[in-house]
Amino acid sequence: MRMIKVGVLSLQGAVPEHVLAIRNALKMRDQKGEALQIRDNEELADIDCLIIPGGESTTIAKLLKRFDMYAPIRELASAGVPIMGTCAGCILMAKEGDIDVKRTRTELLGLMDMRVSRNSFGRQKESFELFLDIEGLDDPFPAMFIRGPMIEDVWSGCRTLAEIDGTKVMVRQDNLLALSFHPELSRDARVHRMFLDMVTRT
Repeated sequence: MRMIKVGVLSLQGAVPEHVLAIRNALKMRDQKGEALQIRDNEELADIDCLIIPGGESTTIAKLLKRFDMYAPIRELASAGVPIMGTCAGCILMAKEGDIDVKRTRTELLGLMDMRVSRNSFGRQKESFELFLDIEGLDDPFPAMFIRGPMIEDVWSGCRTLAEIDGTKVMVRQDNLLALSFHPELSRDARVHRMFLDMVTRT
């Protein structure tokens, strides 16, 4: 297997946890690679895939704008580079947001054919973990939800990989992956391994 470079957008959010999860996933695949913290456009140019972590979507959006990173990330997506967004990252990858997105004037990346609703799984104190059936994984995954967004609707090429009681919480569209939950907070690196599989198949 070739060496791959995994970028983790490092403007705000759960960055160290994603870096560790990627390192564990690389070991699982016996894959040579490294996780790089990405803070500017120059660093974006030298990666094979990108993770947009959870955090505060409005803050991340403002920083993306400040550092002129919207267009380069959109170009990566158009070029087929795999991108995974978790929680806040999931919100930013959507083409449509809810009233809170509009109220805060949060600019979305608009990469995926989906509509999201912010903080649909409750406040911080209402965080929870459950074992989630995910298409492509043999056994349920321990998924942690912390003020997670709800994926209200998908269309065109966006398809559902996991649901909770009919609510979509993980979707894929070609080289793009979006999750309502935080896979990086689990010791289970299978979701990150799934993401790395997308790199080698594009």
